[in-house]
Amino acid sequence: MNDELKNKSGKVKVMYVRSDDDSDKRSQNPRTGKGPGRSGSSRADAGRRPAREEKNSGRRPARDERSNDRGRDRPQSDSPWRTVSRAPGDDTPAKPDHGGISGKSFIDPEVLRRQRAEETRVYGENACQALFASRPDCIVRAWFVQSVTPRFKEALRWMAANRKAYHVVDDAELVKASGTEHHGGVCFLIKKRNGTSVEQWVAQAGTEDCVLALEDVGNPHNLGAMMRSCAHFGVKGVLLQDAAVIESGAAVRTAEGGAEHVQAITGDSVLEALDAFRKAGYAIVTTSSHKGTPLFSATLPKKMVLVLGQERDGLSDAALNNADLSISINGTNNVESLNVSVATGVLLAEWWRQNKA
Repeated sequence: MNDELKNKSGKVKVMYVRSDDDSDKRSQNPRTGKGPGRSGSSRADAGRRPAREEKNSGRRPARDERSNDRGRDRPQSDSPWRTVSRAPGDDTPAKPDHGGISGKSFIDPEVLRRQRAEETRVYGENACQALFASRPDCIVRAWFVQSVTPRFKEALRWMAANRKAYHVVDDAELVKASGTEHHGGVCFLIKKRNGTSVEQWVAQAGTEDCVLALEDVGNPHNLGAMMRSCAHFGVKGVLLQDAAVIESGAAVRTAEGGAEHVQAITGDSVLEALDAFRKAGYAIVTTSSHKGTPLFSATLPKKMVLVLGQERDGLSDAALNNADLSISINGTNNVESLNVSVATGVLLAEWWRQNKA
């Protein structure tokens, strides 16, 4: 009798039969070292008998039964998934927990309100180019139209490397993002700068310094034009009540990059700040369209604070009475006065001519 079994390819097939004693001794898988041994049956029996029994009974175990059978012998695991249980009849949905990694994570409304108060949107190609060149870290998000992206290659590359979100959108979307049709093809969402105090400013000022002080100047286009003149004539400090005013979108766009060369100086009030500047050795200079020393015959101090008032009524009486020198800009008298931003440019140009040129 030949005890060799050969398949069609001629290879020898070796068959083993494990005794009941051997299967009882096997307590775990020798290859993986896991799991209890199968007792009382061979591997062939373990694989075939349940199928035949299920076939003969005409019924497959229900899914719940199979799950219970598998879970009964399975050890407890440290699964990252967790089951939330609710009492019968409690239809209250469980509070979603996104771990703070999705757009649906919960944000405290107060935190969101404070965050929005600390941010502002600036737009205009020159303004955004200057902002990126001087303080890119303040950028939170950016929007571009396709036509300006070639001129913002460095900004796009930097934002991608530093995980700053940016979007290439059409004109209608950019109008929504910036809040204006005069966006110039680009808009940045940025963190606002904090103002500096009078004490901090005078501590680092040199022997020649001109500070522009604004009392209730509210038109952002005038403010932007004044910042542009300040940047051109080397005036770096602007005293005002609210430091955020110089970073309004319209003002920054009108300044055409000049906003990056000025720093806001703040205090409890403009009048109190003027007193602090006077104590630090600055002369307080005001303007008047009706009286005062003609500009081109006046000597402007090397260290001075030039005070300008709101567009319609000019300076308050309190500010006028606080002046060390009052200046008028002579002309044809065909109009009552110059626009406040134009007057600023004329006055700063004369200060530059006398002390810097």
